[in-house]
Parts: sequence; C-alpha cells; structure tokens
Amino acid sequence: MIEFVEAVFSAQVPFIRFALIAGLVSAPAFGVVGSYVVVNRVSYLAGAISHSVLGGIGISLYLRFAHGTEWFTPFWGAFVAAMISALVVSWASSKGKQRTDSAISTVWALGTAIGVIFIVRTPTFVDPMAYLFGNILLLSPQDLWGIIVLDVIIVVSAVFLYPQLFAVSFDPEFATVRGVAVQRHITFLLLLTGATVVLMVTTVGIVLVITLLTLPAATAGYFARSLKGLMILASVFSAVFSVAGIALSYIYDLPSGAGIVLFTIAGYVLAWLYSRVREQGARA
Repeated sequence: MIEFVEAVFSAQVPFIRFALIAGLVSAPAFGVVGSYVVVNRVSYLAGAISHSVLGGIGISLYLRFAHGTEWFTPFWGAFVAAMISALVVSWASSKGKQRTDSAISTVWALGTAIGVIFIVRTPTFVDPMAYLFGNILLLSPQDLWGIIVLDVIIVVSAVFLYPQLFAVSFDPEFATVRGVAVQRHITFLLLLTGATVVLMVTTVGIVLVITLLTLPAATAGYFARSLKGLMILASVFSAVFSVAGIALSYIYDLPSGAGIVLFTIAGYVLAWLYSRVREQGARA
C-alpha cells in the first residue's frame, strides 16, 4: 500500500493520480444516479445504454484514426451514443411495455454491432478490452476534465430536481395528479443515467458497468433510512471501492475495472452478512 501512496504523489506516474481523481470525482454521480436506478429498478435500462455506447466509441476511434478527428475522443463518442440511446428508450417507454422491451433489445444489440464494425474498420490496432472491461489508468487530462464537468452537471441536476424525481420514483400516479410531468422527468432521469454510464465505462468498462451503478446503492440500502441518506452513503461507498480497486490493480498489476468491481461486490456481501447478523440479534 505504501508503494501506491508514493505513486500517487510521484511526478513520474501521473496516470495514477488521474485515475484516483477520476474515481473520487465520479463517486457522487455513481451514488446519486445509482440510488435512483436502484429505487426505480431500471438497471436493465442502464445495461442497454451501457452496451450501446460501444457504437459511439467505435465511431469515434474510426473518425480519429481514419479522418484525423482528434477532438471527438471515445469519451465524447460514448456520451453522444448514451444520450441518443436514453432518448430512444424513453420514447419507447411512453408507448407501453412491449415497445420498451423491443427498444431495449434494439439499442443493446445495435450499439454493440456498430461498435464492433467500426473498431474492426479502424486503420490501426484497437484493443477493445480496455473499453469492455475498463482501464481507468489510461485516462488523459482531457478525459479527466470531461469527467469533472459531467459529474458536476449530473449531481447539480439530480439535487436541483430532487422533489420531482423523488415523487416520480415512489408515486408516479400522485405526481401526475399534482401536475408533475412524469414522462419528462423519466426522460431526464434516463439521460442522467446515460451520462453516469459514460463515467463508469471509463472506470470499469461496458461489461461491468451495472455492478458499479447498482451495488454501492444496494450496499447503502442496508444502512440508509431515506433517499438522501442512500445517496450520500452510496457516494461514499463508490469512492472507497474505487480507491481500493485502483490500489489493488496498481500493486498487483491487475485490470483496474475488475479490481474495483471485486471490492464493490465484497462490500455488498459484507453489508448483507451484517444485516443478517443484525436481524438474528434482533430476533434473539
């Protein structure tokens, strides 16, 4: 652990510092939006959006290496794809469950297929493993600033619209009666989820994104007694799991995304065991 701390403050390995900052800065977004995802039980929607971003990443890589479009980085390619996918899923959800299921399947498969095609056509070798399973150690300063800006927007938006999103999450019928535009706020929530997925793809990759989006909030659910408390605890857990996973990946030369997910799952299991022990003690 000492060598990890030394690396964080070393000028020779700035990528460790970038990774640590990204993990800490992203934690509030993971905690806030993850809490809404868990409460609304829409993790499968997040799964579709996360897989669709491969299409944006593939197009971005192709444009950069084939046509020199340097400004359109994979981060922003993923962001555009996530926003489009969120809007498509939201539109389908307003038309009924059958169309929602079809839209989710379409977004999931189409994004993945487009991503694979453009990655293969990119005129240089691209390792898809970094995008599928994450590599936070490869973050650039530009990506880090993008994460910070996106994180601030997500958190401020979610907090500013807390009453409306709370009502839509727990009692949409009552919210409709009170004049809340339920579908509009559901769309906004899906857009926030899409933006958060982009942050997570950088951290843990496309395949593992659902774990970091849901398990910190699920872990916090064993201790929190309100939605605000859930968000705060989930943010703290996300930060702890990210830092621990980055440290593990650096010390033992492991994939950073897998390391973060391992700590996230371990934290959830420990919280579950604690809740079981507490229940047994209360019954006794």
